[in-house]
Amino acid sequence: MTFLKRSFTTLVFAGLIGGAASQAAVRLAGAGATFPDAIYARWFSMLAKSGGPKVNYQGIGSGGGRKAFINETVAFGASDDPISEKDIKSVSRGVVQIPTVGGSIAVAYNKSGCSPKLTQKQVVSIFMGSINNWKQLGCADGKITVVHRSDGSGTTAAFTESLQSFSKEWTLGNGKSVNWKVGVGGKGNDGVAGTMNTTEGSIGYLNQAFVKGKLKAAAVQNKAGEFMLPTAAAGAKALADIKLDKNLAGGNPNPAAKGAYPIATLTYLLFYAKGNGAKAESLREMATFILSDKAQAIADDLGYVPLRDSIQVAAQKAVARIKE
Repeated sequence: MTFLKRSFTTLVFAGLIGGAASQAAVRLAGAGATFPDAIYARWFSMLAKSGGPKVNYQGIGSGGGRKAFINETVAFGASDDPISEKDIKSVSRGVVQIPTVGGSIAVAYNKSGCSPKLTQKQVVSIFMGSINNWKQLGCADGKITVVHRSDGSGTTAAFTESLQSFSKEWTLGNGKSVNWKVGVGGKGNDGVAGTMNTTEGSIGYLNQAFVKGKLKAAAVQNKAGEFMLPTAAAGAKALADIKLDKNLAGGNPNPAAKGAYPIATLTYLLFYAKGNGAKAESLREMATFILSDKAQAIADDLGYVPLRDSIQVAAQKAVARIKE
């Protein structure tokens, strides 16, 4: 081999190695919803261990995640509350919104010797403050301490949308933040869980995956009249009839199906449609893995509801819209 040929071969080989190293060096930073914290941590760990992209995800709440995404300070955002048409129009690079997993929002409590079965009206009355003693729920006497989110939260948006559909007594509207009449706040699902675990007699709302320690989930009456716990099967029943819109958003604040837990939601990742540059391939790889049967199969064990059928298919198809 001549010197020129050897040099050319060396340069090509070095270029290939350099390209591979460059691809491997891509790091993805994302922020948003705390609702999927547990499963995102597991998925991103699995992805990194398999040689895929390394993802740094910060659970700062859906409101914070959407703000970071709109301000373009992250590679992707995350929200339990679908992005609005107004916000989509403000993102010059375009938006690809993809549902990633489902989950039930538990009405959790810390009260020993009590296993409440709550009607929909009772749930509303608790969070409006008109039910304020455990005796009103058939439990031993004691003050009820309501714990709610203090930050902008997609979990709050989904929960209050259900409360709004449960009873006319709910007059606070729905959204990522509402003007609570009672209770104390906690930041993130983990903050609510932490406050509740140290507060005997507390009740609050959080993703089923965070119902641990001293916390238990109350049975909540569904539209069919059944008292349901937030199991994966009951959550799957609730999500089965959701129809996604053009932005792949969808919800069902009070499902009518028998066997359905009445408060369930999808959670979403937000990607830029263009301007991703060298990160585009890694973003697609990340999303493809999350939506795979292998990744979705662990959802149940972690307290989430896996995507299935038309929702999973629509989400998988959307990945191709994440461009350079």
